Amino acid sequence: MSSASLTRTGRGARRLGSEGRDEPRPGDDAPSRRGAPWPALALAALTLATAVLFVVYPTFPNYDSYYSMLWGSEVLDGELPSFDAYRAPTQHPLAIAFGAVLSLLGDAGDRVMVAATLVSFIVLAAGLYRLARASFGTLAGLVAAGLLCTRFDFPFLAARGYIDIPYLAFVVWAAALEASRPRRGVPVLVLLAGAGLLRPEAWLLSGLYWFWLWGGRDAFGWGARIRTALLVGVGPAVWIATDWIVTGDPLFSHTHTSGLAEELGRQRGLSEVPKATWYFLIGLDKAPVFYAGLAGLGLAAVLVPKRLGVSLALLVAGLATFGLVGVAGLSVIDRYLLVPSLMVMVFAAVTLAGWTMLRDGLPRRAWAVAAGLVVAYGAVYTVTHVHLSTFDTELSLRGESHASLEALLRDPRVRAGRDCGPVSVPNHKLIPDVRWILDAGVDDVVARSDGEQAGRIRRGVAIYVTDRAALLRQALVEDADDPLDSVPMAGFTRVATTEHYGAYVRC
Repeated sequence: MSSASLTRTGRGARRLGSEGRDEPRPGDDAPSRRGAPWPALALAALTLATAVLFVVYPTFPNYDSYYSMLWGSEVLDGELPSFDAYRAPTQHPLAIAFGAVLSLLGDAGDRVMVAATLVSFIVLAAGLYRLARASFGTLAGLVAAGLLCTRFDFPFLAARGYIDIPYLAFVVWAAALEASRPRRGVPVLVLLAGAGLLRPEAWLLSGLYWFWLWGGRDAFGWGARIRTALLVGVGPAVWIATDWIVTGDPLFSHTHTSGLAEELGRQRGLSEVPKATWYFLIGLDKAPVFYAGLAGLGLAAVLVPKRLGVSLALLVAGLATFGLVGVAGLSVIDRYLLVPSLMVMVFAAVTLAGWTMLRDGLPRRAWAVAAGLVVAYGAVYTVTHVHLSTFDTELSLRGESHASLEALLRDPRVRAGRDCGPVSVPNHKLIPDVRWILDAGVDDVVARSDGEQAGRIRRGVAIYVTDRAALLRQALVEDADDPLDSVPMAGFTRVATTEHYGAYVRC
């Protein structure tokens, strides 16, 4: 198909710019102004749905986010954060700073953390719309955002306060700004610097983008190169400095994370990375969207190759980073493929909405019909494979189990038992939740799976998970978990129970 067939005549037409890049004419957004403002309506609907989700399902932060608030609280108390706590997650400087602010809110801080992450999800959806719209048109933007909202793994991460959502929002908005105006420079680097304070994968993106800017010699002098290089270095500099100040080891995050991955059996050899990549992407995007993404990538490469640069760069960089994670001996988990999975959605939007880039005629109509059939197939697939009751159960469990744990720990008999020794839990999973509820220090709550605590756990309060669903998520999670750690120890007396937990005391 010739490039001429990609232009549209009449009002709202697009033309190829002097650099071969599609540039909108003044009336390009006229259809949106004449008819219903679909992007604004979609954003309003998403905001309302998110608010309802926050109220109906009172979820709480995940393991990593609770630690960010605990570490932030320790900083405000004039203490060094307990990065070396038993099976503690990797520290994320920006999350700790935000957690410090939230810790000032007391008991309400954890729910505000979830609210902030849900807002980040709305920002992410808007950013994905802007990225796809800048590259492939308004309808493609709406489709990409819609695919994000219906890939339920992503809103579930938001409902659990995962830092991955604000990280993705930083990256996607950086990409959207770049797609709208190539070599935009500082605004993109600022967003990537923010992302780099949440996840080190963004350091690679910042470095690659700096070299891309460096290529524009005419508009990018040495002074600007040096200033922007400082922005590129913000993430690694702050991260390394934080590790060095707190632990004395500037590479603590890397060594601690790789050691924990080995202990929990999450490492994979480089040879397993391709298989894991394929498996995780299908899991995150679901099969119809994944294959539509492959088709959309091919269509965009043939029809509008100059428009796919930013999305393709993020896809390739994300896949490369995932491979480096495997080489570095870190945990090989699907969350490290979230950026590539978003780009798959963008290219899937090309398959479903790319026909809007064609002029009126048989190819446009045929593509629109084919896209409609793909949508119908996707709808049938979703109805037959997705069970909304599963998400209702999962989200309800998160809120109910937290309320149950809080009621148990506030029982006067449990509080009295703390005078006899530390609070022990089966493994590391419940430690940050218990510490947050009790406002307890790092030595006040221990895991029975921690061999170094064998002597201390013989006295004090022992918390056990009694509900089967919670047991599989909070006690018997890793291959290394010992079922005996969930069996009441001899000499302890049961003093309190709730729907999901039981407390035993020995003095």
